[in-house]
Amino acid sequence: MSETLAVVRASRPNFLLLAPLCAGLGLAVAWQQGQAPELLHTFLVFLGAVLAHAAVNLLNEYDDFRSGLDMITERTPFSGGSGALPEVPSAARRVLWAGLGTLAVVVTIGLYFLWLRGLPLLVLGAAGVVLVLTYTRWITRSPLLCLLAPGMGFGPIMVLGTVIALGASIDTSALLASLVALLMVSELLLINQIPDAEADRAIGRRHLVITLGPEKAAHLVAGLLLASYGVIVASVVSGYLAMTSLITLAPLPAAIWISLRLPRVLATPDQLNRVLGTNVAVLLSTLALLVTGLSL
Repeated sequence: MSETLAVVRASRPNFLLLAPLCAGLGLAVAWQQGQAPELLHTFLVFLGAVLAHAAVNLLNEYDDFRSGLDMITERTPFSGGSGALPEVPSAARRVLWAGLGTLAVVVTIGLYFLWLRGLPLLVLGAAGVVLVLTYTRWITRSPLLCLLAPGMGFGPIMVLGTVIALGASIDTSALLASLVALLMVSELLLINQIPDAEADRAIGRRHLVITLGPEKAAHLVAGLLLASYGVIVASVVSGYLAMTSLITLAPLPAAIWISLRLPRVLATPDQLNRVLGTNVAVLLSTLALLVTGLSL
């Protein structure tokens, strides 16, 4: 494998669908407010979202290789990184510079929207950059921050940042949509930390799977996942989200299955991987359906 291909793999392209779905929530909220975004602005928002996600992945891959975590982690299709740098160690510097360069493009796009929309984007943009730069080395050593940081990045920061960048305003529906994304993305990172817990512990990380134990973490996963559907139902009942948003409940039976099944398969890697895969499908389909429901 060439160094260039290793850099591409280290960006984890198969996981980059999450970012445009979260940006899509912001776009759907803007449409719901009657705001018709310009095509260029929409393109820049989605490009920035995908590149921000890629930057996180690249810097995470570099730090995991540098710390030695890659050498002791048992990779699964949903956890443990791409494995690109253990295969091509000489690509490490390229991965680092690709991550920093990608982040620089994101910052440039952010500065354009800051000039266009004013200071409301400054807090969200600065928080996003801090999360990208500090997540792997520092945030993963604080259990509560490690739980909330991914959800904050893809929820309030990305969703609300998109709303503002597209010229719309932050209203209750925008806040609720970002809350759904926060809960689901934090749940995704938490469940994917279960197979990595012992390797993470060995290099000094302290996320909730380590501090609570896998069984309690599995119950927290269920709580976060089901709470996201509870927010959707409550938002529709209270009139803050359109009735069409109820199509988002279509994956709920699978979410209930995950919640019941996960505690039973923690010690069975093959069955755990099946739950992890189903969880990814539930997350992506739920966010896609919420974008659709808000857009109808």
